[in-house]
Amino acid sequence: MIKSPFPYFTLGIIVRGFGRGSKELGCPTANLDETTVEKLPSSIDEGVYYGWAQLLTKNNSNKLYKMVASVGRNPFYNVKTKTLETHLMHEFKHDLYGEKLKIVLLGEIRKMTTFRNTNELVMAIRNDISKAHHELDSDQCRQYLNHPFFY
Repeated sequence: MIKSPFPYFTLGIIVRGFGRGSKELGCPTANLDETTVEKLPSSIDEGVYYGWAQLLTKNNSNKLYKMVASVGRNPFYNVKTKTLETHLMHEFKHDLYGEKLKIVLLGEIRKMTTFRNTNELVMAIRNDISKAHHELDSDQCRQYLNHPFFY
């Protein structure tokens, strides 16, 4: 029997990514540091996931955000390095580089794949976000809003 990797809890530092999320795709991401990516269990395949995220800042007051995370090498851009890119479903007025981010991955939306063009990729991202919203509104996912990991 294969054991599910979910829920998967981790904490990382937000680092600079490739700069495409906001500018090219209209979907800003908080990219987690290499050490956090290296600690991902092998049972978490390259793909897109949903879950909750919490910024650890003095003025953030333990607020949790819905999030979508991409884990993998992003074949559309021929990226060779495995990354963990997290899209927080909230609009921030400033960049988050250097901040600590706690996340819990609760489930998979889809496997990593490539796309014919940027428009296809943007449509897939929008669909991923929609699916994540739907899943995270379930009682099964909302129970993690009070998980001790976040407090």
